[in-house]
Formats: sequence, C-alpha cells, structure tokens
Amino acid sequence: MPVSRRRRTSRAAAAAGAAVALCAALGPAARAGEPAGALFLTVSGARDSWLRGVRLTCPDTRGAHPHGAAACADLARAQGDPDALPGDPHLCTREYDPVTATASGSWRGLPVDWHREYPNACTLDAATGPVFRF
Repeated sequence: MPVSRRRRTSRAAAAAGAAVALCAALGPAARAGEPAGALFLTVSGARDSWLRGVRLTCPDTRGAHPHGAAACADLARAQGDPDALPGDPHLCTREYDPVTATASGSWRGLPVDWHREYPNACTLDAATGPVFRF
C-alpha cells in the first residue's frame, strides 16, 4: 500500500475513534441520536388559578419555547438539574403572589421530576433564567 494511502486510512481510523469517544462521553441519548433532553415545563399561579406550559426539546430545533436555545444552554450547564440553573440574578419586590414551576421528562437518559414554589414570578425568573420564560 502506498504511503499516502496508509496516512489517509490511519487518519480516517483516528477520526472514527474520536467520534466514538465523543459519543461515549455524551451519554446514551447522544449515541442513539436522540435529543439531550425533553422536558415538559409548567408555571402555575396560587391555588392553580392559572397554568401555562411548554415542551422543551434540546437542542431546541422546533422553536416551541420562546427562549429555547438559551434555556437549553442553561440546562446543559446545569446537567439537566433545575436546582443548578445559573438563573438571571436581579432584584425583585417582596410581593407575595406564589407561583409553582415544574419540569418533568428526561435529560441525557435520566428522569427529571422537579417542582418548586417561588414567592412571585420575579423570583422564579431570577432563579431559573430563560428556562421558565414562556
């Protein structure tokens, strides 16, 4: 086999090996070609006086979530854990008008079943950033 052909073959083998290693590092969802996460997100008012929800699939290719790309990026940084979201820290009033946020579905093949109550919509936004901005 000529030297140039051996180099191409070894480069192709190295590239294939790197792709396999990357897929292994990303987890089972990436290997199967499935999304990193699929979550149904809801926000409701006190005593369920109102309710809104949206399905977020990461990466956000369908655009169902108005801030899908930013929400997926924050969830990726938090490894799918809503309690670990970086949020968007800002000042909020002390108004008590409780809201409840929920997230259910899966992230990288692991189940997500999360809910949290916040004193008002502003504190929810400060704690969770774009994830619950819908």
